[in-house]
Amino acid sequence: MNAAAAAPEARPRHWLSFRIGTQLYAAPLDNVSEVIRDGDLTPVPGAAPDLLGVRHLRGRIVPVMDGRCRLGLPALPAANPVTARVVMLSHAGQRVGLLVDAVGELLCSDGIDIAPPPPGRASRDDDPVSGVLAWQGGFVALLDVRRLCRVDDGSGHVA
Repeated sequence: MNAAAAAPEARPRHWLSFRIGTQLYAAPLDNVSEVIRDGDLTPVPGAAPDLLGVRHLRGRIVPVMDGRCRLGLPALPAANPVTARVVMLSHAGQRVGLLVDAVGELLCSDGIDIAPPPPGRASRDDDPVSGVLAWQGGFVALLDVRRLCRVDDGSGHVA
């Protein structure tokens, strides 16, 4: 079996959706370890602008990224503290939190075509959007967790 034939089966089927600004995004459910309330963060001097800080989570120190900044969205208006959550994402044993404005529903992409990211977008080497899913009259941007969280792929290369 060639890689092209295996690709549709390898694509995640279940996704957790969340809102950042006015846009819906989704991460593969297999990469979501939990969703927690926003909490106290310790700033990290000299860190990337999208890193809000680190927090303790059951004995582990976990970096938490600002979803708006990481995805190139405007910083304002600020997230509503009542609905804001940190989606804990994991890849290859590494865990990273992503601050989102609100968590949505679970999506199943069975029988729905996943389109490539729209052409004409600003091209970035670390662009985490891997595809687009038509959903309820709009669309959901599907995220590649390894690239979103800039996780080392095991070869020393960080996405």
